[in-house]
Amino acid sequence: MRPGRLIWGMMADVPFDNPLLAAVRDNPYPLYQRLLAQAPVQWNEVLHAWTLARYADVVGTLTDSRFSAERPIAETRAAAGPDAAASPANLDPDSSPRLARSMLVSDPPDHTRLRALVQKAFTPRMIEQLRPRIIAIVGELLDRMSQKSGIDSEVVDLIGDLAYPLPVVVIAELLGVPAEDRVKFHEWSAVVAASLDPLVSESVATRVVEARAALHAYLREIIALRRREPRADLISALVAVEEQGDVLSEPELVVMCTLLLIAGHETTVNLIGNGMLALLRHPQELARLRADPSLITSAVEELLRFDSPVQLTARIATERLEIGGRAIEAGQWVLPLLGAANHDPAQFADPETLDLSRTPNNHVAFGRGIHFCLGAPLARLEGQIAIAALVRRFPNLALAGDPIRRNQITLRGLASLPVTT
Repeated sequence: MRPGRLIWGMMADVPFDNPLLAAVRDNPYPLYQRLLAQAPVQWNEVLHAWTLARYADVVGTLTDSRFSAERPIAETRAAAGPDAAASPANLDPDSSPRLARSMLVSDPPDHTRLRALVQKAFTPRMIEQLRPRIIAIVGELLDRMSQKSGIDSEVVDLIGDLAYPLPVVVIAELLGVPAEDRVKFHEWSAVVAASLDPLVSESVATRVVEARAALHAYLREIIALRRREPRADLISALVAVEEQGDVLSEPELVVMCTLLLIAGHETTVNLIGNGMLALLRHPQELARLRADPSLITSAVEELLRFDSPVQLTARIATERLEIGGRAIEAGQWVLPLLGAANHDPAQFADPETLDLSRTPNNHVAFGRGIHFCLGAPLARLEGQIAIAALVRRFPNLALAGDPIRRNQITLRGLASLPVTT
């Protein structure tokens, strides 16, 4: 069968300088097409930062040591709108002036040290050992979906019934969070994740601070308990981890666990939700996957590229330099648009076509360079198992209404995806 094609369309009325519009949040790809064609390196007055759309520029920036990942914690900026505030202060979703920085917003040598320590407890071997448990959790969730659609109605929500509970249970079990605490664990994570957007409102910023404080207090209690009574979980492993006599301090443990929670949860929710929506809108490709389950590995890579769970990241120039003929001054923010780079025709042939057998597929959905997502193997494994099982279990799966997008631009995902089974 031929790959499915979706023309996102052009939106002439979407200005370059306001990516925060609801229309752009719901579908940023027309704006990306315009940027790639007309303004691949663009100074954005709303975000007060440079946006980079081209694949080569995005990869170059993420692998260039002249760009720093560290955020000035106390910085604030005015945003368009009556209830708007800055977000660079909050772009580190797990740090505060009283705590250490996370790997997400650290440069070498701090980043090198933190990553070396956590990698000893978060290895690919440990992730692969989770496969049987992930398969079991997916089976249980699909059983409940089947029962729910047979008892209540034919309509179920793929986000609430599968995409959300799967990674929450997995990351909670991995860290060692008690089952009864998973709901509030997720609630804190969802609020704190909003701080990843380039600009957030004052009200959202307040909720982020409150949720982060509650989550940190909870994690400190868990860490103290694991020091006294170690278990076979990741928090215990992080407490015990050591590299050349170096260990994680308690503040570092708290921010590390927060980062692992958000990275190990939010990305997978969006991968499964965005991926299934793309398949349902491309029935030919869905039929290909159903007919040939061996496509699942390349399929997940293409779904990651086609509608990336993380749409952008941020860096700060440490010296004056040039990108695409534009002068970037030292201290200016640069926003590599991962979602745009993954649709760059200079890198991907016919990028608006969903092709589950696309090869090569060197997308940047998980970033690039030293900050490449540590949780990528877990997200891939969960996505492969969940999507493959869903396609196999429900051969008549179909959309049952309009999906609802989350009100975020950095983390692109769905709040609801109604389907019939």
